[in-house]
Amino acid sequence: MTNALSKLLDTKDAILADGATGTNLFNMGLQSGDAPELWNVDAPDKIRALYKGSVDAGSDLFLTNTFGGTAARLKLHDAQNRVGELNRIGAELGREIADKAGRPVVVAGSVGPTGEIMEPVGSLSHSEAVEMFHEQAEALKAGGVDVLWVETISAPEEFRAAAEAFALADMPWCGTMSFDTAGRTMMGVTSADLALLVETLPNPPIAFGANCGTGASDILRTVLGFAAQGTERPLISKGNAGIPKYLDGHIHYDGTPELMGRYAAMARDSGATIIGGCCGTMPDHLRKMREALDTTSRGERPTLDQITEALGPFSSASDGTEGDAGPERRTRRRRRA
Repeated sequence: MTNALSKLLDTKDAILADGATGTNLFNMGLQSGDAPELWNVDAPDKIRALYKGSVDAGSDLFLTNTFGGTAARLKLHDAQNRVGELNRIGAELGREIADKAGRPVVVAGSVGPTGEIMEPVGSLSHSEAVEMFHEQAEALKAGGVDVLWVETISAPEEFRAAAEAFALADMPWCGTMSFDTAGRTMMGVTSADLALLVETLPNPPIAFGANCGTGASDILRTVLGFAAQGTERPLISKGNAGIPKYLDGHIHYDGTPELMGRYAAMARDSGATIIGGCCGTMPDHLRKMREALDTTSRGERPTLDQITEALGPFSSASDGTEGDAGPERRTRRRRRA
């Protein structure tokens, strides 16, 4: 299988990924609590519009509408027996849009967390997690994705299970965690921990990094943390469009397109190669990000002060790496508290 992402990495200084899935679909009429993946079958034109919005805004890569496509997540909507169908069609719609783009565009098969807590803290076993991720991966592969993309992961155990599943599917992959708790994931993983983790995997990802989290400033501090480990793998930065605020009964993100343009250029300077947006990021944001990457020269790695001056304050005083005891020890300590 042609590794389209590696080819793109060889030819581009920075790759623009896509923006939000949920935010865009809510704007199209998706209701809170509904499964976005059902729209792959029930509203395919809206999913085509989602993908096309990113491509038309200049994205080189977009993720499929399959974030909640494991059996565990679909079970919440009594659709656990439709994993193959929903993921395959979500991928096929993406392949259709990418192939019409007139330029190389990578289709990445989105794989989100199972929503279950893995052993020994929870009840989900490693083999069960691998089985669920493998089922989804095979369906995305059948639908024609170029690469698998696990995202918003918190636990190292789940990251390892996804990696094993992707090896079974014989597919290249990328992986991101969400650092949303004072520079750590919910399960205590730091940027340094993830940089070390990927090097222990038998089939390491093409690229790794962070997505979602708590805003543009925080995710750049995390990217700097990855870079500080001396990794030679391409880094991913997919940050939210600012901070969410509840207004008039809806969640709005305060990051303007201009702010996201500044974020994109600073993400590249911080060490990221694949740069996109997450929650709240719309095509208007992506257009400014594309413009910034195309019209500004690569600069020096920014300082923390330069990041906050350009993008706003950090949400916490620490990036989580001070006095690092490792995620396993931290989670054990947290359970005793």
